[in-house]
Amino acid sequence: MDTPALPWDVAAPLVRAAQRGDALAMDDLLKLVTPYVTRLCTPIAPRDSADAVQESLIAVFRGLRGLRDPQAFYGWVRAITVREAVRVAGRGAGETPIGADEMARLTDLLPAASGELGAEVRDLLGRLPVQHRAVLVLRELEGLDERTVAALLDVPEGTVKSRLHRARSTFRKAWSR
Repeated sequence: MDTPALPWDVAAPLVRAAQRGDALAMDDLLKLVTPYVTRLCTPIAPRDSADAVQESLIAVFRGLRGLRDPQAFYGWVRAITVREAVRVAGRGAGETPIGADEMARLTDLLPAASGELGAEVRDLLGRLPVQHRAVLVLRELEGLDERTVAALLDVPEGTVKSRLHRARSTFRKAWSR
């Protein structure tokens, strides 16, 4: 029985071909990674997720030639995507809670939470500041440890821990109301 190919194994030949200038490989690579980029951007920049996705994919396109290890493609894309999503979300300094349309886009990211419960979870997530959403998404949805999250966000590990604590605390308080 054949085992399914791992995402980085599928991406590696496309990365190599795109780095050599193959436009079709670049197109296939961007199509391959778009759902992953979207999954990361949507909860971090819910109001501007389309912009964050676009900015992330542009950065991937522009920087691909500098990627040394094609097997590291997904980790490299994650770092770019988180940086771009936080940057795009930060442009809206006076962030307000996300609306119903933006909340609906979070549905795919919270598969265990459906119906009314899912809507409440999405609403609470949307009320968190972007820095808190970013650490919560990377820690809880991506399953990354604090050290890795700190490296991705370019902040000290202690900052990640305190943001994560505040995000969880805010979420719990809002949930219990």
